[in-house]
Amino acid sequence: MPESALLRAQKELLCYGSTGVSVMEMSHRTPMFDEILQGTKQKLRDLLRIPEKYEILLIQGGATLQFASIPMNLIENGFADYAMTGNFSTKAAREAKKYGEVHIACDTAPTGHDRIPTQSELKISEGAKYFYYCSNNTAFGTEWNYVPETKSPIVCDMSSDILSRPIDVSKYGLIYAGAQKNMAPAGLTVVIIDRALAGKHLPITPEVMEYETLIKTDSLLNTPPCWCIYMLGLVLDWLKEQGGVEAMEVLKKERSAKVYGLLDDSKFYIPHAIPSGRSDMNITFRTPSEELDMEFVKDAAAQGLINLKGHKVAGGIRASLYNAMPMEGVDRLVSFMKDFEVKHRV
Repeated sequence: MPESALLRAQKELLCYGSTGVSVMEMSHRTPMFDEILQGTKQKLRDLLRIPEKYEILLIQGGATLQFASIPMNLIENGFADYAMTGNFSTKAAREAKKYGEVHIACDTAPTGHDRIPTQSELKISEGAKYFYYCSNNTAFGTEWNYVPETKSPIVCDMSSDILSRPIDVSKYGLIYAGAQKNMAPAGLTVVIIDRALAGKHLPITPEVMEYETLIKTDSLLNTPPCWCIYMLGLVLDWLKEQGGVEAMEVLKKERSAKVYGLLDDSKFYIPHAIPSGRSDMNITFRTPSEELDMEFVKDAAAQGLINLKGHKVAGGIRASLYNAMPMEGVDRLVSFMKDFEVKHRV
C-alpha cells in the first residue's frame, strides 16, 4: 500500500470528513457511503479509460470466487478455452469444468510454467463462449506481453498486474482482479464487464454471483467490503498523483530491470522464467540449492527484506515488486543479493 494512502486512512479512521463516523461504521445503504462507492468507481474508470458500456463491480469473494462465477455466468451450457500458464489459471480451469466443457488452449506445466506461449501456439476453438487467461502468474513469475487474438470474448484475471500499465479494456469481455496486490487490502474484488455479457447465467447460479443482479444492485445486493472500497479510492488518488498507469509502467520496468540485470549477470542465481515471458511484478529465481534458498530468505528477513519465500507450489525465491514498492526497496534487495552471492559463491 502507498504510504500516503495509509496515512490518510489513519487520519480519517475515526471520522470520515464531517460525517461524524468512521467508514467502518457506515451503512452501505447511506448517501455518505454511496458517495465513496460512486467516486471510487469513477476514479477507476478514468484511470483505466473504461468505456461506458462496461460495468464496474466492487464485490466480495476474492479472485477465487470468480473461478466459478465466470463459467456460471458465461459458459451457457457450452464450452470455453482456457490458457493454463500458472497455478491460478489451472485452478480456474479445474473449477470451470464443473459447469461446462473446458478446452485447453495451452498448458505450460511440462516446462514448469516458465514461459508464455506465442499467439501461434494457442489452440483457439471455434464457437467457444470465452477465452480465459491470467495476465500475470505470481507463483512462477511470467507475464503476458500481448492480448490474445480470438473471436470469443476474452476473460482475464489481472489480479497481480492491474493498474501497472495501460490496457485497452475494449479488447476484453471481462476483467477481474483481487485487490490485494496493486489496489487495496484483501477482501475486495473488482470486476469490469461488458454489459452485453450479463444475463446469461446458468439456472444454478447463486443470486450473489449473478453479474446481471450485481449490476442492477450496483454491487449492493449484500454488504460490500466498504473499508476496502474506501481504501481503493485512496490508492487511486495516489496513483493519479504519480502520473497514472503510464507512469506505473515506466516504474515497473525500472524496478524489474535492476533485479533481472543482476540475475542475468550472475553465475550463482538461477532465474525461473525465460526472458520473453518474464514478469515485472513477480521475479522468481533460485540459488544453487534449497538450503541456500532458505538461508537467503532468512538472512534477507533479518535485514528487513521480507516475503521473499517462493510460492508454495513453485518454491525457490520470489521478489514481488508491486506498484507501491519504492525504488529504495529494490536497491536494498539488489545490494543484499550481491552480498549474498559473494558470501556463498564457490
